Amino acid sequence: MSVKNGDAIIDEVKRLFAGHLEQNAFRKTPERFAILEEIYRRTDHFDAEALYIHMKNQSYRVSRATVYNTLDLLVNCDLVKRHQFGKNLALYEKSYGYKQHDHLICENCGRVFEFCDPRIQQIKDMMGELLKFKVNYHSLNLFGECNGACEKTMKKD
Repeated sequence: MSVKNGDAIIDEVKRLFAGHLEQNAFRKTPERFAILEEIYRRTDHFDAEALYIHMKNQSYRVSRATVYNTLDLLVNCDLVKRHQFGKNLALYEKSYGYKQHDHLICENCGRVFEFCDPRIQQIKDMMGELLKFKVNYHSLNLFGECNGACEKTMKKD
């Protein structure tokens, strides 16, 4: 994503978030918009605590509660997706303007890889037609080990 394109997306998600906040009678605070912008400048999956620590290290004046509450608001208005990849830790990623994709999750180090394969979409469509079922969305998570690139495997040697 180019910086110009990234800035345009950030402006758009800020507009959408402002509308969501107004519609639900929530305050439009600078902290909430700073959190949104920080998320949309990231390229990874992250947990709420890591986001909070990163923002504190960048000298943002946000509380832990504000980060967690803002993430909930962003999930509710479909600007952020929450994933539960088989452990107690929820991971988040930005979702506006990003195509459907699936995940490979390393069970050793927790690293998340994204992939997209059109055959999955074909299977989803075919099964929907076959069973007369309207598929609204899907989630495919594959768990294993990231062969050779895994930080935890490399530390064991």
